[in-house]
This record gives sequence, C-alpha cells and structure tokens, in this order.
Amino acid sequence: MYKYFTPIVLLTISNVFMTFAWYGHLKHKSTALWIVILVSWGIAFFEYCFQVPANRIGSYVYSAAQLKTIQEAITLIVFSFFSVLYLKEEFKWNYLVGFVFVILAVFFIFKKW
Repeated sequence: MYKYFTPIVLLTISNVFMTFAWYGHLKHKSTALWIVILVSWGIAFFEYCFQVPANRIGSYVYSAAQLKTIQEAITLIVFSFFSVLYLKEEFKWNYLVGFVFVILAVFFIFKKW
C-alpha cells in the first residue's frame, strides 16, 4: 500500500508548490515582473524536490501515462481549492463538468481492458 500511496502524497505536495509558483503572484500584480519570476523559480525548486521523487518512486508501480494522469487530476483539485480560497474566485458549474471529464480520463487510463 505504501508504494502506491507515497507518489500520490508527494505529487500533492509538489502541486501545492507548483500552484503557488505559477499563480500565487496574481494577488500581487503591482510587484515587478522580474521579482515575480525569481520568486516563482524559488518556489518551483521545492516543487521539483517533491515531483522528481514522486515520479521516480511512482514509476515502480505506475506507468508514465498513469503518473501523468494522477498528476493532472491532483493539479485540478489543488487548483480548485487555491482559486477559491486564495484568489477568491468563484467556482462555476462548467468547471465541475470539465473536472468530471478528467475523472473519466483517469478511469480510462487505469482500467484494465
């Protein structure tokens, strides 16, 4: 069980850092772009510190396509919370519909045919 769960936990942590690196600066639009880029790169370093081990460890139990699918699903979940809680944006019904299609993609990627 540990070998299946660890990559998911690491990818989740990685995605939190990634989301802040890519979108956190949107609350600070008056900050100079070069500063935002440097700060984002600094945050992205920590993203990679979790993502690379997640993919390495995960590659023993998941295919590359499965790892990428897990990562994308986690990204959407993390970003949904981030956009609502941090950016104070509205979560619209069509976002949910799109996410359901991503969940369907997860089903098709992981289904043993």
